[in-house]
Amino acid sequence: AVVVTPRQPDESVNVSDTHPLAEAGVLLAGTAALFAVVTLIAVFAINILLGLVSPATEVRWLSGWEPGFEVEDSSEREAVQALLDRLARHWQTDYTFSVQIMPESDPNALALPGGYIYVTRGLLDQVESENELAFVLAHELGHYEGRDHIRQLGRAAVIGLFFAAASGSGAKNTGFVTDLTLRNFSRAQETAADAFGLSLVQAEYGHVADADQFFTKIADGDNTMLDSYAGTHPAPASRITALRALAQQSGWSLTGTTTPWAPSDFQSETNP
Repeated sequence: AVVVTPRQPDESVNVSDTHPLAEAGVLLAGTAALFAVVTLIAVFAINILLGLVSPATEVRWLSGWEPGFEVEDSSEREAVQALLDRLARHWQTDYTFSVQIMPESDPNALALPGGYIYVTRGLLDQVESENELAFVLAHELGHYEGRDHIRQLGRAAVIGLFFAAASGSGAKNTGFVTDLTLRNFSRAQETAADAFGLSLVQAEYGHVADADQFFTKIADGDNTMLDSYAGTHPAPASRITALRALAQQSGWSLTGTTTPWAPSDFQSETNP
């Protein structure tokens, strides 16, 4: 007879030689990498899809929508709107543009979907001529021409949703990510918007005098303006160089008659 002696089971079976913490780290890294890849694919896809949406469709979708920022009620808004309308007449588009003034001290301007342009009180207090302001507004129109704003909105939505899903932080932090994304166009987008804006200024005035004046103030050492503006735009010095080179190549004069822009000429309707 054969005697079989049973063996004790090997307790090392199905037990990894790797420390559990190391395995957890690899798992987390892999999950993060997969999450990043999926996010990039989603952002790329939404960028293409929203680029196919026509301006007319965009306006129809967003009819009646307003961003809801705090705004000033002053006669200066009507003057800025009139200037914007004059510039927009040089470009055939389905957009109807509406401008509002935000009571923020940082000099800035935003182009949002649906034709909504917001300029800050800090910007209007800094500009010295209509021509200087005209270029800033024309630059924002350039973002519409490039459809940058609608693509940014899609990217912001995707990033915000993925961020909320990953962190479980909810709407508050999602809004922060969305706002951060909307305020940052790429260098290529900013350069293209500058070129388009300069062409509108040339069409309106017959010259581009003062078009680079706002950037010159920043580049000349106004640290307050530089700190607030550089976070959302390319370096002012490089933009000045590019604008002047474009003007020279296109045969557009950098000198000409300019019109002063004085905030004191306008009154607040809520605080006369």
